[in-house]
Amino acid sequence: MKPLETVTTAIANSFRSKLRTTLTILAIFVGAFTLTITNGLGTGISNYIDSQVAAVGPSNAFTVTKTDASTSPGSGPQKYDPNTRVLAAGGRPGSTQVALNQSDLDTLAAIPGITGVNPVSRLSPAYVQWNSQEKYQLSISPLAGAQPQLAAGAPLDDAGSEPQIVLPSSYITPLGLPGNDQAIGQDVTIGIQDAAGTMHTITARISGVEDNALLGSGGAFANKALTAALTDAQSTGAPAATKNTWTAATATFTPSTKAQINDIKSRLTAAGYTAQTLEDRIGTVKTVINGIIGVLDAFAIIALVAAGFGIVNTLLMSVQERTREIGLMKAMGMGSGSVFALFSTEAAFIGLLGSLIGSAAAIGLGTAISGVLARGPLSDLAGLQILSFAPGSVAGVILLVMIIAFLAGTLPAWRAARQNPIDSLRYE
Repeated sequence: MKPLETVTTAIANSFRSKLRTTLTILAIFVGAFTLTITNGLGTGISNYIDSQVAAVGPSNAFTVTKTDASTSPGSGPQKYDPNTRVLAAGGRPGSTQVALNQSDLDTLAAIPGITGVNPVSRLSPAYVQWNSQEKYQLSISPLAGAQPQLAAGAPLDDAGSEPQIVLPSSYITPLGLPGNDQAIGQDVTIGIQDAAGTMHTITARISGVEDNALLGSGGAFANKALTAALTDAQSTGAPAATKNTWTAATATFTPSTKAQINDIKSRLTAAGYTAQTLEDRIGTVKTVINGIIGVLDAFAIIALVAAGFGIVNTLLMSVQERTREIGLMKAMGMGSGSVFALFSTEAAFIGLLGSLIGSAAAIGLGTAISGVLARGPLSDLAGLQILSFAPGSVAGVILLVMIIAFLAGTLPAWRAARQNPIDSLRYE
């Protein structure tokens, strides 16, 4: 029997007992539906987190701080070193926060794998104001390279000389701006005090408005030109030693494998620095989400295994009912391999049918529910599609169900293939 004939015959035979086959397909439908929904949930949440990551910082960068020996368990206070500047006391008695200086930046830049180093300046602006209206407190994200998800406008231009700012959408109405789109291109005034308490004002252009985000900082984002202007203003009148000290640095690297990233991190540790990637900071969140999705997937797999027993039952009954037919086919020259292929194809077809119906129902219902939630309870998290169905994931579910169905059909198929044609023809 040719492959095409095997497939067409298997499809026709699958519906000889319509009720039994339908019940088996419904059992597969439940598992495929559940598995598709849970996969869609995982994809939707993962996509949303990935889209928010830029608001936390670049994915190809370390946040580097100076390793402080006083934070080690059992260590006491460190001896005074005139070349070491302490920025702030830590939470544990005797611990300190050691500043980075230009020598540290040079050391970081010389480490193999590091492509760029930018110091992180802790800026403390006093207020932001538009068009001489009410002043409001303002905080600036210190991380270099952060690009938030925008409700309007364009990303910050770090290469340009014009000071630019991205404001959270919550600032637009209080500042008196007419709307997100209308705010783009407007100039705001930022007030910042120097070491002597003198207020300086910096003018910055609004390049974008940050959308509400799960991982948003709640503050504004500044490009390099604005950061430099604010830093210069804030450090006016301060001792020269304090102008070249920083709490941390952002060290970028070329996207590479996890082993290469760990190798660079080891080199930083050996040089006396502590480095964290963005994955290190948000990895726990993704681990928890993946764990929850994994548990839900496990329930779906259990449902599919139960459906597999239904396939075994359906095909065993089919083999018993068609014993004489099998004997006739073998007597006419059909080999055991062809008989096995015929019944295995029936099992795979039942799995395909159940998975297609289950996945289609999950996509239709899930898309509708996701849209309702995005316009209702989850409207504050713009861009979140709680259920998102990637073609690859859906195809994977269908393939998995077909494999389970095929494996479930091997026992009945093997039993049919090994039947003696003479005994089968005598079967009543």
